[in-house]
Amino acid sequence: MDPDIVSSIERRRRSLISDHRTIVVKDLGSGAGKMKSGIRKVSYIAKHSPVTLKYGILLSNMAAEFGKPLIVEFGTSLGLSTMYLASSSWQTPVYTIEGCPSTAEIARQNFNMMGLVNIRVLQGSFEDKLADITAMPDKPGLVFIDGNHRKEPVLDYFNRLAQVSDKKTVIIIDDINYSREMEEAWSEIKKHEKVSITIDIFRMGIVFFREGIWPDNYIIRY
Repeated sequence: MDPDIVSSIERRRRSLISDHRTIVVKDLGSGAGKMKSGIRKVSYIAKHSPVTLKYGILLSNMAAEFGKPLIVEFGTSLGLSTMYLASSSWQTPVYTIEGCPSTAEIARQNFNMMGLVNIRVLQGSFEDKLADITAMPDKPGLVFIDGNHRKEPVLDYFNRLAQVSDKKTVIIIDDINYSREMEEAWSEIKKHEKVSITIDIFRMGIVFFREGIWPDNYIIRY
């Protein structure tokens, strides 16, 4: 990945970490099914929610290799992972879904500052916007699932995406070891009939649907 692009994104991260504005955050990602609201500082979200530098670079490299014809992200937050996905593949549209209006607006501001015109922010619930994604004529090249850490929703997203994916699609799932629920979800995903290869890099799980490959599950230290 271009070091200048990495530096630009990381400068934006540092700016967000220094941003002490408070916003109303609506979160449906890890609770028991009810929308939760709370006041949080942008700086707190920037410190605790986004992917770290090394995983951002990984996402960027994966987007460059597998992203076409389109990239989908579940969980925009402040947009740092989105920027990594979009920066290495300028001609590829990135559809990123965010349930919280406040964080979605800050993400849009970040994308504008970075001049990233290939990002489409879909503000709404994952469940609702997934229907829009699966109805698109093009199949996603790369999907990054983040923002929900409950077993059943994650399995639902994966299964619905698997139905519209082809042998070129790659799905990355964040926080597969975050909780017992996520570990169980990852275990079931590895057994899906369309899955050929999975790679566990501890924080993330990478899923391939390649044909003609002997199915296997790898664990790699990253």
